[in-house]
Amino acid sequence: MNETDAAPARRSAIVTGATRVIGWLDAVPYALLAIPLRLAVATVFWNSGTTKLANWDATLSLFEDEYKLPLLPPDVAAYIGAGIELSTPVLLVLGFLTRPAAFVLLGMTTIIEIFVYPQAWPTHIQWAAMLLVLLCRGGGTFSVDHLLKRWIGVR
Repeated sequence: MNETDAAPARRSAIVTGATRVIGWLDAVPYALLAIPLRLAVATVFWNSGTTKLANWDATLSLFEDEYKLPLLPPDVAAYIGAGIELSTPVLLVLGFLTRPAAFVLLGMTTIIEIFVYPQAWPTHIQWAAMLLVLLCRGGGTFSVDHLLKRWIGVR
């Protein structure tokens, strides 16, 4: 085989290999992808919630001086924020009420982006992307949601 014949053969081997890898990636079930999505989002919000609890006076000061959400008194907003950040991660880890939890966190992310840290959109868009997948596809096969669907006979 001369060099002229070798180039198309190499290209063909690369295309065949790439096609095979893409096929393997396409075959990864959503159930496996949902687990790290749920855990990643849960970790972000859980850490924020536990930080709020660790120093409640500092949290109230943040809501009064820095966050300044419209329509809500700072103390009410702090309780709501901490409540969401401590409850929805547990739901996501369990895969229980995954879609409602993702919806609530997507709303919270939107509020944070618009009213609190608009310059942090690169981070917020990552959270939103993960949350949108969970909202649209649910918790996956390895979730309480899936077990409950099977138990009540919903497909």
